[in-house]
Amino acid sequence: MKIGELSKTAGVSVRSLRYYEEQGLITSTRLENGYRDYNSLMVEQVQTIQFYLSLGLTTKQIGGFLHCVMASEEAFCKEIMPVYRDKHKELSDQISLLSSIKSNLEERMAYILQQNPTMKEEANNDDPKSNRTGV
Repeated sequence: MKIGELSKTAGVSVRSLRYYEEQGLITSTRLENGYRDYNSLMVEQVQTIQFYLSLGLTTKQIGGFLHCVMASEEAFCKEIMPVYRDKHKELSDQISLLSSIKSNLEERMAYILQQNPTMKEEANNDDPKSNRTGV
């Protein structure tokens, strides 16, 4: 199948497919006219790539285990667990950082409102939720 057909069937852009090929995640053969020709199995492979991207993994990370998960079940690919653990730690660290930032902002807002109670009225007037009509 040609790249446009794979794009439609797999639900990804032609640009993404070219990028996946550049990254070594998918392969094609070239027809005499230079067009890419993809095996019908590429649909599943592209959808698998999309799934792992939705988990926040990079194409480099996916490339490290894609061949295994396409040939076997994910649970039997030893390369995948370290990637999952690293991603989980990265997300936990980001959540911790964001929670700390949120807490600091809440403390600053509380301090400002304590020092200047009129700010609460001004803040409420700026809040789009407080300006809703009974629609």
